[in-house]
Amino acid sequence: MPCVFDGGIVLVFVRDNNIDQALRALKKKMQREGIFREIKLRRHFEKPSEKRVREMSEAIRRTRKLQRKRQEREG
Repeated sequence: MPCVFDGGIVLVFVRDNNIDQALRALKKKMQREGIFREIKLRRHFEKPSEKRVREMSEAIRRTRKLQRKRQEREG
């Protein structure tokens, strides 16, 4: 059964009636797509100023992480 989210479709096929394996695959795909994060953000209204601050802090965190990885690779 497909799970529809924001126009995209996440498909998980059940093989040999193994529901547990299909659920694990679905959760992994949803985590990778950022669906859980999106649901968490949409639970409550976020003021535009709060959104701006959050997005800036996320961008800073991403760039610092990339810099750490580059430093690690270069030595």
